Amino acid sequence: MRLSSALVFLAACLQCVLADTRTVEFNVVNGKVSPDGFERDAVLINGEYPGPLITASKGDRLVIPTNNQLSSTTMRRSTSIHWHGFFQARTSDMDGPSFVNQCPIPPNTTFVYDFSTAGQTGNFWYHSHLSTQYCDGLRGVIVIYDPDDPMKDLYDVDNEDTVITLSDWYHTLAPAGTDTFFSTGTVPIPDSGLINGVGRYNGGPLVPYAIVNVEQGKRYRFRVFAISCRPFFTFSVDGHNMTFIEADGIEHDPVEVQNVDIYAAQRVSVVLNANQPVGNYWIRAPPTGGSPAGNPNFNPSLALAILRYKGAANAEPTTTNVAGHKLLDQEMHPIAQENPGKLGDGPPDVHITLNIAQPNPPFFDINGISYISPSIPVLLQILSGAKKPQDLLPSEQVFVVPRNALIEVNIPGTGAHPFHLHGHAFDVVLPSNDNVFNFANPLRRDVYPINGGNTTFRFFTDNPGAWFLHCHIDWHLEAGLAIVFAEAPKDNVSGPQSQITPQDWKDLCPMYNELDPQFQ
Repeated sequence: MRLSSALVFLAACLQCVLADTRTVEFNVVNGKVSPDGFERDAVLINGEYPGPLITASKGDRLVIPTNNQLSSTTMRRSTSIHWHGFFQARTSDMDGPSFVNQCPIPPNTTFVYDFSTAGQTGNFWYHSHLSTQYCDGLRGVIVIYDPDDPMKDLYDVDNEDTVITLSDWYHTLAPAGTDTFFSTGTVPIPDSGLINGVGRYNGGPLVPYAIVNVEQGKRYRFRVFAISCRPFFTFSVDGHNMTFIEADGIEHDPVEVQNVDIYAAQRVSVVLNANQPVGNYWIRAPPTGGSPAGNPNFNPSLALAILRYKGAANAEPTTTNVAGHKLLDQEMHPIAQENPGKLGDGPPDVHITLNIAQPNPPFFDINGISYISPSIPVLLQILSGAKKPQDLLPSEQVFVVPRNALIEVNIPGTGAHPFHLHGHAFDVVLPSNDNVFNFANPLRRDVYPINGGNTTFRFFTDNPGAWFLHCHIDWHLEAGLAIVFAEAPKDNVSGPQSQITPQDWKDLCPMYNELDPQFQ
């Protein structure tokens, strides 16, 4: 046992020596953008929508000085950023959710996000985690490349040009949309769906569609990110099959499909073989969530991009969509290197049932309680000595779980809520709309939709911290559809897995609490 531990330690040290530090400066600013031809104010990173693509290699450290330069009185001026999908071992303070892991960054303040990618590879993203701020534009993607990718024999091309983002876009500012949601109970319906940051809406200008260039005979790894606030997308390419190989940063056995549903905050990799005649083909990603009856601008069929073969004319495609096989949850199995079924089929150490209800629309309850952010971040409460449920605020919605325990969460079916667990990926041992448990090789990811039927997932508490579990429809989160796991409280304070908390993190709450409400 001592030898094994020593080898693990040496391997970790070697990875630290070989790892690079990737520094990317973020200026969080207000600016005008018109991704679908309608100009509006937005919250942007370095003036861009989506925000800048971050790329790194396995084991790299990310250092992201974040300068909050927000000034618009029509949107929130404080901010925080979540680095979606990273486990943040010993850096729970860098995870980003306001009032769970940190206080927001005040205006005219710089905070440095600094964390290791810790061996994770694949598709990740970042977004504001303060209220519904990311719906106003603060969102972008991260790719961590693996030089020894076990799937690399399946594709020839994997670069920045094969990154594809799917997003919803609103002509109404998020604070105004939230106010309307709370007063009417109607979740905002996007005005358009965007692929790679551009799209069209009914009656709007003919904004040029994004183009993804390919060369006949080559195989392309498309990394597809749903960076949406509400809808899910059905992704397909006319005339082409795709091979699914990855979900949320975790490689899965290849499955040939014609289309894939990608819910808010999910990411997938699919391989497209450019084996069709030279020409132009529609890339389709119609968003589902709301209807044109609720917003006459919204036309899901306009969420398009162009797959253009080298040598094809500079023209829009005339291809048609033929419905084919959709990727099924039951077909998704982690590859052997990911140790499928590692959590076993034995009884869990802790079983938690989360009953979702909406007795007072638009607000959601979980087990009879609607989540409300505490005034002191949950992580800070833990580091200040809170160890028991009654010590934590909000005590009803913070679940204390012990270290090295198998946790099983059951959520009876309701609606279509893509739930995201921070700090972990989980095994979906009972998918929605199924009645057969799979403990041998269940799908593994960090976002999964509770979509009508009972859903059960499992994870192992080997990562002390404060970890959000919430619906990733941002309007639903704002309406209370969330809980927090306080994982192994004592281990956050002392021992080999204790949290690393720099001074600028400790300074955030005093600075934020001194702000006038208009700046919060």
